[in-house]
Amino acid sequence: MDELEKFKAQAALEEQNKGIAKELFVAIDAGDFDKFKELFADDFSLKVPGFDEPWGTDMLFQTIKSHYTAFPDWTHVIEEVVAEGEKVTVKVNQNGTHKAEYEGIPATGIEATLPAMHLFTIKNGKVVDWVAVEDHLVFYIQLGMELKPKEEK
Repeated sequence: MDELEKFKAQAALEEQNKGIAKELFVAIDAGDFDKFKELFADDFSLKVPGFDEPWGTDMLFQTIKSHYTAFPDWTHVIEEVVAEGEKVTVKVNQNGTHKAEYEGIPATGIEATLPAMHLFTIKNGKVVDWVAVEDHLVFYIQLGMELKPKEEK
Protein backbone atom coordinates (compact mmCIF):
# COMPACT_ATOMS: atom_id res chain seq x y z
CA MET A 1 0.00 0.00 0.00
CA ASP A 2 2.89 2.36 0.76
CA GLU A 3 4.14 1.98 -2.82
CA LEU A 4 0.69 2.88 -4.16
CA GLU A 5 0.61 6.06 -2.04
CA LYS A 6 4.05 7.08 -3.35
CA PHE A 7 2.84 6.50 -6.91
CA LYS A 8 -0.29 8.61 -6.31
CA ALA A 9 1.75 11.41 -4.73
CA GLN A 10 4.20 11.37 -7.68
CA ALA A 11 1.33 11.44 -10.20
CA ALA A 12 -0.31 14.36 -8.35
CA LEU A 13 2.98 16.29 -8.30
CA GLU A 14 3.48 15.73 -12.03
CA GLU A 15 -0.07 16.90 -12.81
CA GLN A 16 0.50 20.02 -10.68
CA ASN A 17 3.77 20.75 -12.48
CA LYS A 18 2.15 20.28 -15.90
CA GLY A 19 -0.53 22.76 -14.84
CA ILE A 20 2.11 25.31 -13.80
CA ALA A 21 3.87 25.01 -17.18
CA LYS A 22 0.56 25.54 -18.98
CA GLU A 23 -0.23 28.55 -16.75
CA LEU A 24 3.02 30.19 -17.88
CA PHE A 25 1.93 30.21 -21.51
CA VAL A 26 -1.58 31.42 -20.63
CA ALA A 27 -0.05 34.29 -18.61
CA ILE A 28 2.32 35.20 -21.46
CA ASP A 29 -0.50 35.31 -24.01
CA ALA A 30 -2.65 37.39 -21.64
CA GLY A 31 0.21 39.82 -20.92
CA ASP A 32 -0.27 39.03 -17.21
CA PHE A 33 3.28 39.64 -15.99
CA ASP A 34 2.20 39.62 -12.33
CA LYS A 35 0.89 36.05 -12.68
CA PHE A 36 3.85 35.14 -14.83
CA LYS A 37 6.33 36.40 -12.24
CA GLU A 38 4.63 34.65 -9.32
CA LEU A 39 5.24 31.31 -11.04
CA PHE A 40 9.04 31.78 -10.87
CA ALA A 41 11.41 30.95 -8.03
CA ASP A 42 13.64 33.77 -6.77
CA ASP A 43 16.68 32.15 -8.42
CA PHE A 44 14.90 31.50 -11.73
CA SER A 45 16.97 31.26 -14.91
CA LEU A 46 16.14 30.79 -18.59
CA LYS A 47 18.69 29.14 -20.84
CA VAL A 48 18.46 29.85 -24.56
CA PRO A 49 20.76 28.12 -27.07
CA GLY A 50 23.09 30.69 -28.63
CA PHE A 51 23.31 32.85 -25.50
CA ASP A 52 26.27 32.34 -23.18
CA GLU A 53 24.57 33.57 -20.02
CA PRO A 54 21.19 32.51 -18.58
CA TRP A 55 18.43 35.10 -18.54
CA GLY A 56 16.61 36.31 -15.47
CA THR A 57 13.05 37.62 -15.37
CA ASP A 58 14.01 41.17 -16.47
CA MET A 59 15.57 40.01 -19.76
CA LEU A 60 12.75 37.52 -20.32
CA PHE A 61 10.01 40.12 -19.77
CA GLN A 62 11.78 42.66 -22.00
CA THR A 63 12.07 40.08 -24.80
CA ILE A 64 8.42 39.03 -24.51
CA LYS A 65 7.18 42.64 -24.58
CA SER A 66 9.32 43.38 -27.65
CA HIS A 67 8.06 40.27 -29.38
CA TYR A 68 4.39 41.08 -28.69
CA THR A 69 4.93 44.59 -30.05
CA ALA A 70 5.92 43.08 -33.40
CA PHE A 71 3.39 40.21 -33.20
CA PRO A 72 0.42 41.55 -31.19
CA ASP A 73 -1.75 38.48 -31.84
CA TRP A 74 0.99 36.01 -30.84
CA THR A 75 -0.36 32.87 -29.18
CA HIS A 76 0.99 29.60 -27.88
CA VAL A 77 -0.74 26.40 -28.98
CA ILE A 78 0.31 23.60 -26.66
CA GLU A 79 0.49 20.28 -28.48
CA GLU A 80 1.88 18.02 -25.78
CA VAL A 81 2.95 18.18 -22.14
CA VAL A 82 4.99 15.43 -20.48
CA ALA A 83 6.10 15.41 -16.85
CA GLU A 84 8.48 13.24 -14.89
CA GLY A 85 9.07 14.37 -11.35
CA GLU A 86 10.30 17.97 -11.33
CA LYS A 87 10.84 18.04 -15.13
CA VAL A 88 8.10 19.15 -17.54
CA THR A 89 8.48 19.25 -21.32
CA VAL A 90 6.07 21.27 -23.46
CA LYS A 91 5.84 20.95 -27.24
CA VAL A 92 4.29 24.15 -28.53
CA ASN A 93 3.62 26.02 -31.76
CA GLN A 94 3.72 29.78 -31.44
CA ASN A 95 1.82 31.80 -34.05
CA GLY A 96 1.28 35.45 -34.86
CA THR A 97 1.08 38.12 -37.53
CA HIS A 98 4.18 40.25 -38.13
CA LYS A 99 2.75 43.79 -37.78
CA ALA A 100 5.75 45.85 -36.67
CA GLU A 101 9.53 45.80 -37.04
CA TYR A 102 11.11 42.75 -35.45
CA GLU A 103 14.87 42.51 -34.98
CA GLY A 104 15.45 44.83 -37.93
CA ILE A 105 12.92 43.11 -40.20
CA PRO A 106 10.18 45.53 -41.32
CA ALA A 107 6.57 44.40 -40.82
CA THR A 108 5.56 41.87 -43.46
CA GLY A 109 1.95 41.10 -42.52
CA ILE A 110 2.91 37.42 -42.66
CA GLU A 111 1.39 35.00 -40.16
CA ALA A 112 4.42 33.12 -38.89
CA THR A 113 4.81 29.97 -36.82
CA LEU A 114 7.64 29.26 -34.41
CA PRO A 115 7.78 25.61 -33.29
CA ALA A 116 9.44 25.02 -29.93
CA MET A 117 10.22 22.65 -27.10
CA HIS A 118 10.42 24.01 -23.57
CA LEU A 119 11.89 22.10 -20.64
CA PHE A 120 11.03 23.31 -17.15
CA THR A 121 12.35 22.31 -13.75
CA ILE A 122 9.65 23.02 -11.17
CA LYS A 123 10.36 22.78 -7.44
CA ASN A 124 7.88 23.56 -4.67
CA GLY A 125 5.39 24.93 -7.19
CA LYS A 126 7.84 27.41 -8.77
CA VAL A 127 9.78 27.35 -12.03
CA VAL A 128 13.48 27.24 -11.18
CA ASP A 129 14.94 26.52 -14.59
CA TRP A 130 13.61 26.93 -18.14
CA VAL A 131 15.36 25.79 -21.32
CA ALA A 132 13.74 27.12 -24.51
CA VAL A 133 14.63 25.49 -27.83
CA GLU A 134 12.90 27.30 -30.69
CA ASP A 135 13.29 26.84 -34.46
CA HIS A 136 14.27 30.40 -35.36
CA LEU A 137 15.66 29.40 -38.76
CA VAL A 138 12.20 28.32 -39.95
CA PHE A 139 10.72 31.44 -38.32
CA TYR A 140 13.08 33.89 -40.05
CA ILE A 141 12.63 32.18 -43.43
CA GLN A 142 8.87 32.71 -43.07
CA LEU A 143 9.59 36.42 -42.52
CA GLY A 144 11.50 36.58 -45.82
CA MET A 145 15.06 36.08 -44.66
CA GLU A 146 17.35 34.00 -46.88
CA LEU A 147 20.04 31.59 -45.86
CA LYS A 148 23.09 32.00 -48.09
CA PRO A 149 26.64 30.67 -47.85
CA LYS A 150 29.31 33.17 -46.89
CA GLU A 151 30.98 34.88 -49.80
CA GLU A 152 34.68 34.25 -50.15
CA LYS A 153 36.88 37.28 -49.61
